[in-house]
Amino acid sequence: MLKLNIQNETSRLRAVVLGTAESNGAIPKIEECYDPKSIEHLKAGTYPLEEDMIREMEEVVAVFKKYDVTVYRPEIINNCNQIFSRDIAFVIENKIIKSNILPNREEEVEAIKYLWNQVNPEDRIILPDECHAEGGDVILWNDYIFIGTYSGSDYPDLITARTNLDAVIAIQELFPHKTVKSFELRKSNTNAKENALHLDCCFQPIGHDKAILHKNGFLNESEYEWLVDFFEKKNIFEITKQEMYDMNSNVFSISEEVIISEKSFTRLNSWLRNQGFTVEEVLYSEISKQEGLLRCSTLPLIRD
Repeated sequence: MLKLNIQNETSRLRAVVLGTAESNGAIPKIEECYDPKSIEHLKAGTYPLEEDMIREMEEVVAVFKKYDVTVYRPEIINNCNQIFSRDIAFVIENKIIKSNILPNREEEVEAIKYLWNQVNPEDRIILPDECHAEGGDVILWNDYIFIGTYSGSDYPDLITARTNLDAVIAIQELFPHKTVKSFELRKSNTNAKENALHLDCCFQPIGHDKAILHKNGFLNESEYEWLVDFFEKKNIFEITKQEMYDMNSNVFSISEEVIISEKSFTRLNSWLRNQGFTVEEVLYSEISKQEGLLRCSTLPLIRD
C-alpha cells in the first residue's frame, strides 16, 4: 500500500509522479488546445517537439535521483499529452483526490490507475460530477488549503477556468479541520499574459515562510492583499507580467531548502540564492510553451 502524506508544498519530498512526454502525439490543431499560450506557439511555428520535452523531463528525473526521491511515471498512452500530472489528481494529507478534468483528458487519469489502486480504498476520493478541480489550483500550506477558482457567469465558455466553487465547498467539507481560502483568478482564452490558468501560475509558497506572487493574476485585489499580509511583504518575490507568462511562480520544492527552477529565471534564481535556497536549475522552456512548468508536471505523493 502507498501511504500518502502531503501537508504543504515544501516539506522534504520522498515520492512523486512526474508526467511523461513519450508518445506525446502529433502537433495539435488550434481548436484542440486547452490554453492561449499553446495557440500562440502553434501560430508562430514554435510548438515544442516531443524529443526536446523528453530531454527536459529527464533533467528533472536526474535532480530527483540526486535527492533520493522515488519517481513514478504515468503508463504511456499512445499519442496523448501526459506531461501535466498535477492536473489529473492531487493529494491532501493521506487522501488522493481525482480531478474532474476536461472531459477529453479522462484517459490521462487511467494512466496512474496502478498508483491509485495502491492507496487504501477509503483514502481515494472522487468528487461529485459538478465539482471541477485541477491540482494546479490547490495549494497546501499546513492548516490552510488555498484554492484558485473562477465564479464568473462565463465560466462554461472559458476553457481556462478549471476549478469551480462547487469543488471549493466539497474540499472544505472533506477537510473541516482546515481553513479553505479561495481566490478568484483572472482568465482569458485568448491572451496568455492576462490568464492565470491555475493558482500556481501566479502564487506559490516556498521555504518556511516565503512566497512567489503576481498581483495581476488575481481578480480581487483584496484577495491578493490577504496573501501579502499572510506571508509579509519582506518574504514575497513579486513577479512581473512577463515573468508570470514565463511561469516563474511554477517552480517546485524538493524541501524547504531546495527548489528546482528554470535556468532562464535569472532574477528569481538569484533572489532565491540570496535567501539561502539551493537552486537546482534545469532547462524547461519547451514544456513551458504549453502554459505549464515544474509544479504542473509533478504530483507529489509523500513528503516528510
